[in-house]
Amino acid sequence: MNFDVSLKAWLALSLTRGLGGESARLLLKEFGSPDAVFAASIGSLKSAVKADIAAEIKKGIADEAIAPALAWFEEPGNHIVTLADSDYPQALLNIPDPPLLLYVKGRLDLLNRSALAIVGSRNATPQGMHNAEAFAKSLSDAGLCIISGLAHGIDASAHGGALRGAGSSIAIVGTGLDKVYPAANRDLAHVLAQQGTLVSEFPLGTPPLAANFPRRNRLISGMSLGCLVVEASLQSGSLITARLALEQGREVFAIPGSIHAPQSKGCHALLKQGAKLVETAQDILEELGGQLVATTQLASSGGSTSALLDHLGYDPVDADTLCARSGLTIAELSAMLLSLELEGRISALPGGLYQRIH
Repeated sequence: MNFDVSLKAWLALSLTRGLGGESARLLLKEFGSPDAVFAASIGSLKSAVKADIAAEIKKGIADEAIAPALAWFEEPGNHIVTLADSDYPQALLNIPDPPLLLYVKGRLDLLNRSALAIVGSRNATPQGMHNAEAFAKSLSDAGLCIISGLAHGIDASAHGGALRGAGSSIAIVGTGLDKVYPAANRDLAHVLAQQGTLVSEFPLGTPPLAANFPRRNRLISGMSLGCLVVEASLQSGSLITARLALEQGREVFAIPGSIHAPQSKGCHALLKQGAKLVETAQDILEELGGQLVATTQLASSGGSTSALLDHLGYDPVDADTLCARSGLTIAELSAMLLSLELEGRISALPGGLYQRIH
């Protein structure tokens, strides 16, 4: 395959030794593209970055260093998405340190879907894992893509629940995408690659270094409208994700637990700091409300809300019946019902029924 010269330049820039994200973005702003950066004179480069980094750029990257990424890119289902690509997650453009490029395995369309992060303890309780799976399934059926980190416990349960729903799931990992960590989640990673998406900013071959995981957490929160913490101790890395979510202007939700359970201490600390207490998935959907732009657009593609009101009639009706009448998927229907409820045009009744408000 003949690779785009531009992709080679993006990869070379991302692999340049000593070049951090902030300096790389400064160079792109100054010169316009990676190709132009490498074509610039050493004097021009020194006006934008330190002399040693300018020297590294002029030295260039050997083709052998880029070859593994290009060979991986050639395989079906593998993608390399740069800051200049339309598929790049637009939500990441609003965080302080967006990656130059992302290695992506699976569905590109999920990268710009309305999403919610679900995170929590690796040493979760059975009830915590059940909660994560149930919340993820309900939110996925409402059209949200569920993002987590492929870890044991809450992460794995959230991915599993989301994959069974309509919105699917994204795993953002702290290794190169040619590695799976933890190895016990290899089967889950395979399903995500087929039905969802795996994402990493780290080059192929990157091992599971401890410093990589707090760094990847900014992407978990950054690609999401909000972050739900299911269970977390006071030392949990999930609290890092929640803090990053707050700094990025995202919503933070927490599920309360027993005052005696160590896995609830982190959630309770978040609640004291202003996180929103949630008991059901509907609590989250109502709180996000108007932010569910992509979800509403997804629903609108299946039919108008006025047509759905006609299908609803004036008597209480359940979602399955509405799906049969309207021909909508459960994801499309759930998003439209939420929109109508927020507008005060329908009411959700006990037993999963909905009724038009006269």
